[in-house]
Amino acid sequence: MVNHVSFIWSIAESLRGPFKPSEYGSVVLPFTVLRRLDAVLADTKRDVVTRAKAVGGLPEKLQELTLQEAAGHQFYNSSPFDFAKLVADPADLRANMSAYLAGFSANVRDIFERFEFDKTLNKLAEKNKLFAVTEKFAQADFHPRTVSNIEMGLLFEELIRWANERSNETAGDHYTPREVIALMVQLLFALDDDALTKPGIVRSIYDPTAGTGGMLSVADEYLRRMNPGIQLSLYGQDYNDASYAICKADMVIKGQDVDNIALGDTLTGDAFEDKRFDYGLSNPPFGVDWKDQRSIVDDEHARLGFNGRFGPGTPAVSDGAMLFLLHLVSKMRTPADGGSRMAIVLNGSPLFSGGAGGGESNIRKWLLDNDLVEAIIGLPKDMFYNTGISTYVWVLTNRKTEERQGRVQLIDGREMFTKLRKSLGSKRNELSPANIETIVGLYADFTDGEHSKIFRNEDFLYRTITVERPLKLNWQTTAERVDALFAAKAVAKLSDANASALRATLDRLDAETVWTSRPEFHTALKAAAKAEGLTLAAPLLKTVTAELGEQDDTAEVCLDAKGNPEPDASLRDTENVPWDEDVDAYVAREVLPYAPDAWVDHTKTKEGAEIPFTRHFYKYVPPRSLEEIDRDLDAVMADLRLMLSAVEA
Repeated sequence: MVNHVSFIWSIAESLRGPFKPSEYGSVVLPFTVLRRLDAVLADTKRDVVTRAKAVGGLPEKLQELTLQEAAGHQFYNSSPFDFAKLVADPADLRANMSAYLAGFSANVRDIFERFEFDKTLNKLAEKNKLFAVTEKFAQADFHPRTVSNIEMGLLFEELIRWANERSNETAGDHYTPREVIALMVQLLFALDDDALTKPGIVRSIYDPTAGTGGMLSVADEYLRRMNPGIQLSLYGQDYNDASYAICKADMVIKGQDVDNIALGDTLTGDAFEDKRFDYGLSNPPFGVDWKDQRSIVDDEHARLGFNGRFGPGTPAVSDGAMLFLLHLVSKMRTPADGGSRMAIVLNGSPLFSGGAGGGESNIRKWLLDNDLVEAIIGLPKDMFYNTGISTYVWVLTNRKTEERQGRVQLIDGREMFTKLRKSLGSKRNELSPANIETIVGLYADFTDGEHSKIFRNEDFLYRTITVERPLKLNWQTTAERVDALFAAKAVAKLSDANASALRATLDRLDAETVWTSRPEFHTALKAAAKAEGLTLAAPLLKTVTAELGEQDDTAEVCLDAKGNPEPDASLRDTENVPWDEDVDAYVAREVLPYAPDAWVDHTKTKEGAEIPFTRHFYKYVPPRSLEEIDRDLDAVMADLRLMLSAVEA
């Protein structure tokens, strides 16, 4: 493999001048795919070309099935060209290359269209590089007898990594650090090692945000190393044309089903709607809004409810990461069919954002209520190429072992990293193999300790109660309060006659009198209005009462029509009550000693969930002693005095 990689790199280096280093990938990646497909189809090429001439009049679908059968693969090339014939005719190479590409079946032709390979070929031809590149690739022996699917997959992954490093684009948009993927993959399979090593095992792995296919490739490599005979089906979807092309090409090179990689937005169009998978991996975008997908997502949520992907709720439109989490859960097999385990890397906000009753909280509560959260692992900061924020790996499953049922494991791996000698964008830290082994060991051991803590699902649930205080007001017709009343919208709409009558009514009331009882104030106000011939309709009476009143703790409690205390909105408060605690007992202990007249409006109680990860691993660091601080200050002052003495001298 090393020789093949070096050989391809040498071809890329020959592009220097007409092509920038950031453009090398647009040449060598599609050419590598093209040469591999050419070699894979070589043994049946003659038969396919012969059959293509014979089936020209048949329906398109029948033609496709016939040629697939002739090729022995799910793809084919019906043109008479191969690499040998292409380089044998340098003068017509560009036109022949187009005819050669057009001969591929649609499911492979799609790869080169998404690579925008025609543009690359045109530029190569324009710069007189097309023949040289094609001839060099023709010399590479990529036949499956020489280079296995596994070896070819590793070669292509190395080229992808190499191309990403030279790309001017943000690496994190297309590339999850390999060691982060390795951690997620090992977490995914850590509890299944025994089952996965058995002969004849068949498994499927899915990534709804596949990018260039890194997660699928690492999972494939890991499992085949564990069990060379395992039968793996890899599925993925991505919305970025270039990433999709690379991922699909990589899977084709690995011998995977060419139709298992789909192009499109996973949130608005699930390409594998009817499929469920054994394992799932995902690194969705961090902090990216879903405004463009909102109408479709909201429609699915309202129309399908829990029969769709987003039944538990939807997060704030500013961050769609939790939608991918829900989507991943929707792809789980039922426990009766063996269940599934999924791993997804998210930023910190899905742990705690949103209050009780909100979308994020409802999603967390649904996951916990259904016992789907197995573990959450905190990663070091500065792990990704395009962000330095804190990130967390969530491990989700619907087939927990007995000891894990009803439990969530939190693992603190935030300080388990190795510093990079040179930063790569925002990436300054990486996970060493030893770091990964430590984290996976903590996960597999499932014990309480300094870096691993076990909680009941209920430990993350709570109720948000609304605590009310009684409304207590006094009323007075001071100039300031009367001016505020006439500035109110309801009073400003009065006719001039009614406005004058109202002002005259208020003038009849003694501005020095303070009423602390609403019934008494109403009696005085209505008497004054009657004397002015003004009818105080209920809406106007309500406005006058509200605008002339001010809070007064010494006043009587305002009662509603049923004789119950009215709540004072300005004193309203909320409290989060732990799930297992009785609300009345909590209020008696935490509220009533400080507000004896308070009560709970149970109609407003909401249920919520949050996972305060950092709080559970907080370590108190005592402040330095005053004596130590004084010694440091004295030392600094002594240094300053010496410097001043030197200046004065």
